[in-house]
Amino acid sequence: MIHIIGAGLAGSEAAWQLASRGHKVRLSEMRPQWNTPAHTTGQAAEMVCSNSFKSDDPNSATGILKAELRQMNSLILGCAEATRVPAGSSLAVDREAFSNRVTETLKAHPNIQWHEEQIVAPDLSHPTILATGPLTADPLADWLSAVTGQGRLHFYDAIAPIVERDSVDMDVAWMAARYDKGGADFINCPLDKAQYESFLDALLAAERTPLHDVDTPYFEACLPIEVMADRGRETLRHGPMKPVGLDDPRTGRWPHAVVQLRQDTLAGDHFNLVGFQTRLKWGAQKEVFRLIPGLGAAEFARFGSIHRNTYVQAPSVLDATLAVKSVSNLWLAGQLSGVEGYLESAAGGLAAAFAVDRATRGLAPSPFPPETVIGSLLHYLAHASAKDFGPTNAMLGLLPPISEEGLDLRALKRTGGTRAVKQAKGEVHRRRALEALTAHLQAAQPK
Repeated sequence: MIHIIGAGLAGSEAAWQLASRGHKVRLSEMRPQWNTPAHTTGQAAEMVCSNSFKSDDPNSATGILKAELRQMNSLILGCAEATRVPAGSSLAVDREAFSNRVTETLKAHPNIQWHEEQIVAPDLSHPTILATGPLTADPLADWLSAVTGQGRLHFYDAIAPIVERDSVDMDVAWMAARYDKGGADFINCPLDKAQYESFLDALLAAERTPLHDVDTPYFEACLPIEVMADRGRETLRHGPMKPVGLDDPRTGRWPHAVVQLRQDTLAGDHFNLVGFQTRLKWGAQKEVFRLIPGLGAAEFARFGSIHRNTYVQAPSVLDATLAVKSVSNLWLAGQLSGVEGYLESAAGGLAAAFAVDRATRGLAPSPFPPETVIGSLLHYLAHASAKDFGPTNAMLGLLPPISEEGLDLRALKRTGGTRAVKQAKGEVHRRRALEALTAHLQAAQPK
């Protein structure tokens, strides 16, 4: 019996991969009896911060990672593609439908036993994958800290608010995607200079939820909107409120700033404010965000919130297969291991399952090759600087440099600009990654 603790995206993927290989799996999930500050259900793979699995650009890091996961029959990616909602060139899902589909699939599998229970100290006589996520309950986190000999690291993470679609004033807002890529899938709320300045003043003056640990850092890729604003009055216009590529149909020009809303449900009745993670108090959110043109009468289906995330100092704790170096029979997966992002968490669950499957068959560990996105991410976890380590997303910059032989980058830049160069390099990364993955999977087959 293999024990998986946590039915988030990583734990769900790991359970499915192992059960599909004939292993008996005990899947322990503490929700809903013991809930977290961010979750609301007891369903598997509940998404709380966003509903997006990021870009579908085939030559981006996430596009390549999706191709790798698809090649390995990922449960999470399959369920995401089956419950997708319009989101331009990105993969976004109806969160409830997605979670329900994952839950039903896991509970229907004859090799998976689902238990609603809180685990405080796992029995490591069985292979165990700890995939309890960034909101790991304190008793289990304290146990992990004790057995690894490492103190817990943590940072604050924030959730964006969601509004009801019918409460958005479409006489002010309009539907479009940036540079018209994909469908007209985003609601766009335009602000002129005066409106932007007024919004910024109100945002900076609004009351914030206090943090209990003032020395705890934020994760840079998921900063609260007000923290970004603290860094300068133009910061938001170059971040989540950037207007580039969005022509207001009323003027034919880019506004001074734009707030984008992305569909959150298949029915299209809820939209979330893209990039508007926040730690403002709920009353302040209503007052401040209703200053955005088009949202003057917005009804909030969910307010934004702030919570503390926990992860290990991966380079000190884990090897490149996500095995805990100092503890036998224990693997970590998902955000607890130091990856950031839903897709990356699912990839970690898949990688941990592959490692456990090999261990149970008496085979030597076999990390994914660093030329793959999944392999480069896990290689980074194992070999990054422990002193400066922080959670990371999948990035092409983590991959080994590509050979530029046969690529006339100067000519590409001259004819197509920086975008053409980036596209050409991405195509090489993708081809190399998928070739390396195919060879790795073939070599890993039982003889």
